[in-house]
Amino acid sequence: MPQAVHCQGTEGNSTQALVKFTVTAQGFNEQDSRQASSELLRILSKYRTSMIGGIDTDTIQADFTDKEEVVKAVKELTAANLGIAVTVTGVGEQEYSVGVRGKLSKLPEAEILEITTMCGHGMVSQYLARQTLLDMKRGILSSRQAAEHLATPCICGVFNPKRAQRLLEELTEIWYYDEF
Repeated sequence: MPQAVHCQGTEGNSTQALVKFTVTAQGFNEQDSRQASSELLRILSKYRTSMIGGIDTDTIQADFTDKEEVVKAVKELTAANLGIAVTVTGVGEQEYSVGVRGKLSKLPEAEILEITTMCGHGMVSQYLARQTLLDMKRGILSSRQAAEHLATPCICGVFNPKRAQRLLEELTEIWYYDEF
């Protein structure tokens, strides 16, 4: 199951959350995976992405900000026939998940979850998101700097800085933090 399956948000505010995963499978197609991964990165570099990342050359993810770019990239990847599995996902539409279990009262508010759940491994903490918002309100960080700062701990490359920037800009208008 893709890591982004628990990404929070609504279709209206997460159209930039389209994520494309590519994975090579041990025992099936890893023999030429480095060459295939290099070709995959070459193809992806031709399209507008907000982030390309991965843990190693066998697992590569790309965040797209435009549905049309995803379609073009997938068509070219299909034609290249690299022997790599491709999965496209995003927030909304059909999602298959058992949901979030446990002490839900410990979860941050929905607006913070929309930011923190963009990392498929949960590496963006709610405390970092709140501190980043506070730094924006104080004028220490611009929305772009804040979004890039939040993307730093994401090891999987799923975090979408452009979506984060937009969400942060919306939140700074309504977010209140009592410093005293």
